[in-house]
Amino acid sequence: MLNVKNLTKTFRSGDHRVMAVDQLNLSLPQGTFAAIVGKSGSGKSTLLGLLGALDRPTSGTIEVDGKDVTTMSDQKLIAYRRAAMGYVFQNYNLIPNLSALENVMLPMEFADMPARQRKDRARELLAQVGILADEQDRKPARLSGGQQQRVAIARALANKPKLILADEPTGNLDSKTGKVIFDLLHDLARNQKTTIIVVTHDLEIAGKTDKVFRLSDGKLQ
Repeated sequence: MLNVKNLTKTFRSGDHRVMAVDQLNLSLPQGTFAAIVGKSGSGKSTLLGLLGALDRPTSGTIEVDGKDVTTMSDQKLIAYRRAAMGYVFQNYNLIPNLSALENVMLPMEFADMPARQRKDRARELLAQVGILADEQDRKPARLSGGQQQRVAIARALANKPKLILADEPTGNLDSKTGKVIFDLLHDLARNQKTTIIVVTHDLEIAGKTDKVFRLSDGKLQ
């Protein structure tokens, strides 16, 4: 499902060239729940940005479901990210003046889904991640951190993506709530065959995924 070959990303820092990702190779079948771990500065966030087509590599290829993301035009990338990618961020990234329901409906609106269908699917997804009916109309400020992260996961699932990328999704949560969020992601991978890649510093959580990649100086160990 995901095949990465010889992926490299370099940056210029003054007179020096920084190798953020160095000839990286990995392969994941559909429905795998994988973790990427490593120290700060190891290249985790850069790699996640490349996998999510938020940045272009210096060289190498990224294939998702047989499509080479690295050769797509900017216009095709926008459409691709809407249809095939879902993102879950550490700080939730919910739009504060929209309700939980409206936050989940938004990606479907960009995908031109009919309004009635958007609302029905958003309610179904929120219920699936444990957001009760009376909580769905609340704005993010009236939800706990764990609830906001559940809404973010529901939003990431809105357009039935093949790949979900999660950047420290439990980083702002207490350990008990973090485990609930982790279990929720694991269930999605197992039951819906969604491929999920989580960047995390929590080695205990990472050890419970299907596969762990350790990143150091831009290389997999």
